[in-house]
Amino acid sequence: MSAPKRPPLPVILLANDLLDGEVVFWTGSAWSPLPDDALVGTDDASAAALESAAKNGMAAQKVVDAYLVDVALDAAGVATPRHYREKIKTEGPTTRRDLGKQAGLYNIAPAGH
Repeated sequence: MSAPKRPPLPVILLANDLLDGEVVFWTGSAWSPLPDDALVGTDDASAAALESAAKNGMAAQKVVDAYLVDVALDAAGVATPRHYREKIKTEGPTTRRDLGKQAGLYNIAPAGH
């Protein structure tokens, strides 16, 4: 069986923390819950290093379901996932924009406050 196909570059490494299930991003040295901390792989060597970090994180039982996500980079170099599923994982629930990560990202107060 062949290895899964790598998504197009640039990419980031996304996973779920094994203990609390929180979506986390590989920074190059640790897992962070902040998407802006994600290390961006822009070439084959850096993407391969991210794949290695995914294998190591899962083998060490720190994270589960680690995989590369193709992203778009804005003018400031900030990575945004290209696909809806990963955008939701990055930002949080779509039904309540005042909850989850997006509340902090967009400074949204909880409903009724």
